[in-house]
Amino acid sequence: MTQTLESVETAQAASLATPWITIVWDDPVNLMTYVTHVFRTYFGFSKPEAERLMMQVHTEGRAVVATGNREQMELHVEAMHGYGLQASLAKADS
Repeated sequence: MTQTLESVETAQAASLATPWITIVWDDPVNLMTYVTHVFRTYFGFSKPEAERLMMQVHTEGRAVVATGNREQMELHVEAMHGYGLQASLAKADS
């Protein structure tokens, strides 16, 4: 029983330690310049980094724009929705 409890606690600790990611998805609505603008304005990315991430969204359909704890990533997703971008969060290892 003790080993099972320790295994569960270890699994929970590992799960809490796993970072979350914010993913921005490609959409047919927003212009590439607007997506770059949002990345620079909200995340504070440099112009080259914002353009690189925007091109990744455009060519690969998605880009990871932030990594951190779940609460932070939920705020980023909500902010992206506020800008009219499609975004979601996921565990970094998924």
